[in-house]
Amino acid sequence: MQSIWTEEVKLRKREPLPGDMEIPVVVIGAGLAGILTAYYLNQAGIRSVVLEADRIGSGQTKNTTAKITSQHNLVYARIIKMFGSRMAEHYANVNETAIGEYERLISEKGIDCDFVRCPAYLYSRTGSELLKQEAEVAASLGIRASFGTECELPFWVAGVTKFENQARFHPLKFLAGIAEEIEVYEQTKVLKAGDRRVETALGTVTAEHIVFAAHFPFINVPGYYFARMYQERSYVTALEGAGRPEGMYLGIDPDGLSIRPCRDLLLLGGGSHRTGLNQGNKPGAGCRYEFLRRKAQEIYPGSREVLKWSAQDCMTLDGLPYIGRFSARKPNWYVATGFGKWGMTTAMASARILTAMISGRECQEADIFLPQRHFTAQAAKGLAVHGAHTVKGLAKHILPSGNKKIVQNCPHMGCRLEWNPDGESYDCPCHGSRFDSEGHLIDGPAQTDCKRRERQP
Repeated sequence: MQSIWTEEVKLRKREPLPGDMEIPVVVIGAGLAGILTAYYLNQAGIRSVVLEADRIGSGQTKNTTAKITSQHNLVYARIIKMFGSRMAEHYANVNETAIGEYERLISEKGIDCDFVRCPAYLYSRTGSELLKQEAEVAASLGIRASFGTECELPFWVAGVTKFENQARFHPLKFLAGIAEEIEVYEQTKVLKAGDRRVETALGTVTAEHIVFAAHFPFINVPGYYFARMYQERSYVTALEGAGRPEGMYLGIDPDGLSIRPCRDLLLLGGGSHRTGLNQGNKPGAGCRYEFLRRKAQEIYPGSREVLKWSAQDCMTLDGLPYIGRFSARKPNWYVATGFGKWGMTTAMASARILTAMISGRECQEADIFLPQRHFTAQAAKGLAVHGAHTVKGLAKHILPSGNKKIVQNCPHMGCRLEWNPDGESYDCPCHGSRFDSEGHLIDGPAQTDCKRRERQP
């Protein structure tokens, strides 16, 4: 199940780490966040290298729907309620600036990556009050936002919130272009991290600063990100013969869809769920792609699916990313995680924030993203729900495994894995690690494959 982006682009192969090295900054993870961080560090005169366990862009970057937008669902009214208008303004400014930075880099470097400015919409088929409120709040923060009742969608809507001058692009074409200036070592998996060193099977990199940009931090302590995040899966189909709206759309209703054009195709997304839940033989399992196919024929009769794929995103307890110092106990460690399905814009925001911090420049707008920000009521509720899922997953590990080849306990913290028929993978409901049918690791935070069962006599 390859995405449309990987079907069209093959990134240049890089060599593994040649041995021990000393460097000002080492970045772990060669997705968009890691590569952009290294780029801006180099622009600031700070040499950095990127270590990648697999290939450049082989993680979540290749599975995105590639929307570059400051419209992150119903986010602004929620931020004001949790943190106040000043913080909401910081969030808006950082993300609006990120869109402009993509455009600047693409223009200056002549990167052909299908970058298009276009509007982004939130829509609802059940009510309009939340959309009106979000439009008003966003406009008060300086975003060109408005509410309306008409749009290009071929079905009735109760209302839409429109953000002007957002963007979409081809993420791997952009990544291929910007990564040419970066020192990247592929097939170099980081096994351990100390105060100023990261260890791989190929050598040790000693650095003044360490940046964790590998989606979900594999270090449990300090930071405790495993207790402060979970992961969600979502699904996409690429449709032929479905029309081409100008804008990008996201439904705010429980069964809302993501819709965006991609040249002569339409990308239709939805069916999100917590990784490892509603799987196996439970009601509704194995039906995510069928749900999207039914919706496609209902909305775009006669359309044809040409590709399908799924994505995985880290979700924080208060719905906002963690960007900044990894922990008060590790002042030279930094993290960028919890992008919550808005990885393209947030990758750019992360790179600029972390570069400012490492280079000693002031970045007042980083306060809304600080991993050590105060604990809100929403975060407390999220922690309780997340904790309940973790306890349930841990309790199951004492049961016999149903797989004759592997032990179905996640090697990260021992939670019982659940089979995902849509993704054809064993998924961890506690922290989102994924494994194929043979137990080979697909996604972290786990670092190793599942244990193999001993051959029976």
